[in-house]
Amino acid sequence: MSKRIGALIFIFGCTSLAWMFLGSTIDSRTNSSDSKLQSKVASTWGTAQEQCPPNAAYRREEERKVPIEEKGKVVYHSETVVHSGSLPLEASRIAVNLHLDHRQKGLLWYSTYAVAFDGTYQFRSPSDHDERVTFQLPFPAASAIYDDLVTEVDGVSIQPTTEGNAVLVQAAVKAGQPATFRVSYKSQGLDAWRYKLGDTVAQARNFSLQMTTNFRDIDFADNTLSPTEKRPIAGGWELHWDYKNLVSGFAIGMTMPEKLQPGPLAGQISYFAPVSLLFFFFVMFVITTIKNIDLHPMNYFFLATAFFAFHLLLAYLVDHISIHLAFVICSAVSIFLVVSYLRLVVGMRFALVEAGVTQFLYLVLFSYAFFFKGFTGLAVTIGAIASLFVVMQVTGRIKWSEKFDGQMLPVQSRP
Repeated sequence: MSKRIGALIFIFGCTSLAWMFLGSTIDSRTNSSDSKLQSKVASTWGTAQEQCPPNAAYRREEERKVPIEEKGKVVYHSETVVHSGSLPLEASRIAVNLHLDHRQKGLLWYSTYAVAFDGTYQFRSPSDHDERVTFQLPFPAASAIYDDLVTEVDGVSIQPTTEGNAVLVQAAVKAGQPATFRVSYKSQGLDAWRYKLGDTVAQARNFSLQMTTNFRDIDFADNTLSPTEKRPIAGGWELHWDYKNLVSGFAIGMTMPEKLQPGPLAGQISYFAPVSLLFFFFVMFVITTIKNIDLHPMNYFFLATAFFAFHLLLAYLVDHISIHLAFVICSAVSIFLVVSYLRLVVGMRFALVEAGVTQFLYLVLFSYAFFFKGFTGLAVTIGAIASLFVVMQVTGRIKWSEKFDGQMLPVQSRP
């Protein structure tokens, strides 16, 4: 019996090493593809976007005759006087619509999104002269496309120009009067969208930002402001940030929810596989010992390879089809291998009931627990404790000294 147990430990150790190697291979494939594909996705779709508020400024040159005394005579010389200043931002009314649209590349899903931005800003000229004001709005990302770009000043559409990473328009603003600057566009981004109030601590007067999403799993990034109001809408949320006179160094931001990642999930399941096999071997050993079924270590070896086939197939199937469909296929294949094999070794009833149910519990259900983020450990712990309780109750009256000292009886019939 001790040799049999030693052989099982050896088989378990070798299979565990194979799983560790498989998990490392999956991690390597995932990290390698991520470094290559993320830049590729960003180049075709866009990067994370951070929108900043616009600024408005004027610059006017005035020629003056300046009297200068030369050789006892007054002579007038021309000089250029520059008048410049910035228009303070008095109000902001912003509407943002985020439409999440995940894209899969290789073993990873990327959180790509479409954004529709519409901002209306009110400035006021501090000058006592009519000025030609330049309104400038920085684009939220350099690597992005901007479609349906509209710029207006006081309701009049003005053809914009671009300079660097910003859009500019010029318009006449009367002395001391307000001017309303509106800009809207459609764009695309990756992972996150933010609205930055300023470079450091900034002040925002009469600020209102309304954000709508087509996803429910909202996540606000670190160092960002929580909405002052939110309400659910069909398929998503409507969020509001409303402030009368805000002074803050925080931004407003939304981190796009991530989809279940096939590569990392397959790696985690592979690293956890030895635990599943340990429970399976333990239960099989107890059942065969109680029922005097002679399972040779070679039989356990083939059972371990059937378990390993589940993870090997999953590792190379998840980058071609849905992770859920791949999981179902791999589970069916592995259970079929075990049941069809033990049908020949022991019998159909043992293969379906004892072995099939045990494999479904410890391989399929334990592995599926990884689909529920944050509950994996709890689910496995509950399953382990429940299994321990059942085994202890079933074997409580067994004389293990007799079982270990005696010889396994051969199986009499195999239907």
